[in-house]
Amino acid sequence: MLADAADIMFKASTWVIPVLLAVTLHEAAHGYVANMLGDDTARRLGRVTLNPLRHVDPFGTIVLPGLLLLLRSPFLFGYAKPVPVDFGRLGSPKRDMIWVAAAGPACNLALAFASALSFHLIGALPVEGARWAELNLQNSMEINLVLAVFNLLPIPPLDGGRIAVGLLPYRLALPLARMERVGIMLVLGVGVLLPLIGQQIGVELNPLSWLVSMPVAWLFDVIVTLAGLD
Repeated sequence: MLADAADIMFKASTWVIPVLLAVTLHEAAHGYVANMLGDDTARRLGRVTLNPLRHVDPFGTIVLPGLLLLLRSPFLFGYAKPVPVDFGRLGSPKRDMIWVAAAGPACNLALAFASALSFHLIGALPVEGARWAELNLQNSMEINLVLAVFNLLPIPPLDGGRIAVGLLPYRLALPLARMERVGIMLVLGVGVLLPLIGQQIGVELNPLSWLVSMPVAWLFDVIVTLAGLD
């Protein structure tokens, strides 16, 4: 019993740090770029910071991913408190929206690459810490790549949706922007509820996983090669 509890705690500890860093730096990146482009809303609210407590959403960052792990959901989903951005205060709202939205996924890609490079340092650690560090870095690569690809799906309010709104002409951008009110419910329904229903009836119903898994696998191979790990 104690051994099982210790094993669960060990595995959980290898996910906590990567998840907190991934969502914290993702949101901080949005606020940092928005501040650079003229909107200081996030900075004034203390959201341009590396302090995870300023970004953590109790349900989205802790409870929801934990429940999905316990339920063995085929699709892990979580989120931090969105950084407030007043697009009207940006120098060129439609153009700058693209840079603000892209900052989060770009940060996750950078974190995945930094994690891959850090594998070269594991040999300097004592044996008992090397395995723990290895799992943290492995999980960090996976989490950050999934977050980057998932957030680039062109569905508002995901970053990819806002990038698409910024790139499309107004006649196409406006209908897509209006999806923001229902977009998150669509993502949750397709990405979480549908796979769980599929598990109960013995049918694989996981379209978001299909869309995300192939780009993640390709990016993983590219980063491993660039980091000199292959």
